[in-house]
Amino acid sequence: MNIIGHTVELLEDPFGLLIGNRYEYFLTIEVDEEDELYTDKGLLLKVLFLDNGEERRILQSYFIEQETEKVLDFELEDDEVIQIKKYCEENIPAEDETEEETN
Repeated sequence: MNIIGHTVELLEDPFGLLIGNRYEYFLTIEVDEEDELYTDKGLLLKVLFLDNGEERRILQSYFIEQETEKVLDFELEDDEVIQIKKYCEENIPAEDETEEETN
């Protein structure tokens, strides 16, 4: 699995109930044609990510077929969880950025 771009947005907590920041990432993913995840319609991974100062972790993730926005029934493998967590940690937006996009 190769991450070729992303968008990230800080999710608002209007009532101030949650500790830390939650981010919504949409990672553009590239996989080999032989991979069971492969689709010619493009592949995204939606990740909800927590950063509360003491811990950083993936709260939820799921694959989406980009063209149709259909949720695919696949889970991240252990090595992919490590890769995605590291990627999200490295791409947390600065305090003054509300939305970031890379390709």
